Amino acid sequence: MTIKIQRLVNVTIVLLSWLTLPFFGLRNTKRFLPASFCIFLIEFITTLIGKKRKWWVFYNKPKAFLFGEFPYLIGPFFVGSLWILKWTYGNFKMFILLNAIVDAFFASPIAKFAKKIKHYKLVRLNGFQFFLYYFSKAFLLYWFQYLFENKKNN
Repeated sequence: MTIKIQRLVNVTIVLLSWLTLPFFGLRNTKRFLPASFCIFLIEFITTLIGKKRKWWVFYNKPKAFLFGEFPYLIGPFFVGSLWILKWTYGNFKMFILLNAIVDAFFASPIAKFAKKIKHYKLVRLNGFQFFLYYFSKAFLLYWFQYLFENKKNN
């Protein structure tokens, strides 16, 4: 994949994610933004660690964070966290199930497709470990939302 195409893919995943937000609603944004932002910050830090430890690599230069991992964080991860909270908060079993489905989809078919088109590949993580890497954060996301809901209600 050329750098031009890689940038197009990055812009596309961010835009497609953010174009869903007008359907999200201002009330829901105010409610779920703090928890989603907290988990975004944690994912940002763990992504830097993963990049340094070569848990994955992006194929094309520049290997800058902005062109590799960041579009996934600011696009599907951040916006997806908002939507998953909106659809499932209050029903923990459904929240965990939806997170497991989304994370499994990202860890397996998406990661395999990304490798096939030479966008990125997993190096020191296998698909299951990559799934656990994302899925473990679901519990934190729910916990953050729980804390914000209780703080608001008290």
